[in-house]
Amino acid sequence: MAPDKVYNVLFLCTGNSARSIMAEAILQREGQGRFRAFSAGSRPRGEVAGEALTLLARNTLPTGHLRSKSWDEFAKDGAPVMDFVFTVCDDAAGEVCPVWPGQPMTAHWGVPDPVSFVADAKQRALFFADVYRMLANRISIFCALPLRSLDRLALQKRLDAIGAMEKTPDVDVA
Repeated sequence: MAPDKVYNVLFLCTGNSARSIMAEAILQREGQGRFRAFSAGSRPRGEVAGEALTLLARNTLPTGHLRSKSWDEFAKDGAPVMDFVFTVCDDAAGEVCPVWPGQPMTAHWGVPDPVSFVADAKQRALFFADVYRMLANRISIFCALPLRSLDRLALQKRLDAIGAMEKTPDVDVA
């Protein structure tokens, strides 16, 4: 992998309204200069969850460019060639993904869906915050990987290990 290369990373989820959007925003900041982050969905909801936007803004992440979009945008001619594609929800991991040009590294980093979490506003906010924390932890580890010094197999093992990290929010829903 080239020494000064900026790596393109696509986060996929079914609705592209919370998890993949948060991952895009987190990596865009954390990987600044090394990574360019994108997100998309197999069946995008067409809008970003308000709770996700509020949480991102509270964490001083820019949100003006974020939008819910189809993964078809990234499978067509002229789209950025991806170096990494990560699914962050279980539904997208089980779907047949488009063929991505350039044979990117892929991994499943599934986290719970905060949009479908049914609770009062305070519990939902805590759930969103915990999902954000899980994504931020994984992305921080990813950003610290010595990409240039790892061969493809070693890198794949590390990406898979990141995805196997904690998947259960710490929120008490009782």
